[in-house]
Amino acid sequence: MPFYKTSGRLPERDGMYQSEAGAAVAAAFVEHARVFATAAHAAVGQKRKYTGEDYIHHPAAVVDLLLKYVPEVTTEQLAAAWLHDTVEDCAIPLALITQEFGAVVGDLVGQLSDVSRPGDGNRAARKAIDLAHTASACAQAKTVKLADLIDNSKSILEHDTKFARVYLAEKRMLLAVLSEGNPALRSLTPPP
Repeated sequence: MPFYKTSGRLPERDGMYQSEAGAAVAAAFVEHARVFATAAHAAVGQKRKYTGEDYIHHPAAVVDLLLKYVPEVTTEQLAAAWLHDTVEDCAIPLALITQEFGAVVGDLVGQLSDVSRPGDGNRAARKAIDLAHTASACAQAKTVKLADLIDNSKSILEHDTKFARVYLAEKRMLLAVLSEGNPALRSLTPPP
């Protein structure tokens, strides 16, 4: 049985839970995303590049940033934050994400995933393709992308100052298309 099989898909939600029971369902939905992402990254043996720690620490940091700085964060954004690297890093089909977590989460993860491929050219060409893709994302996806950028930037600045120059130049261009993302997160992004 593949690692990503579950006992069943939780119902799609609108991100807002007014009752205690609704909050419990939302928490279970986000936990399902955490468990799924943890299994996906572990199944491919993915580790953080500079620290060697389990990769799931990165999505966890993205979720923590959203919870800390985005009071209006939705359940779907939190699930997408856990899952945001599973398509491009773990070869999980986006259709499976949609099947397991619903169309809203599937759409968010699709908007957060890089679409360029190695055959698309050099790094600059691939980043231009991914930038155009991100520019068309919705505000909710751009908010998650900001949290992703903040955590990745922190790690790269701390561990690889040489690559940080290249990375931060790319991220300045990315920030230009993330203007619809959460303002509190935008204020935390690395300076130009």
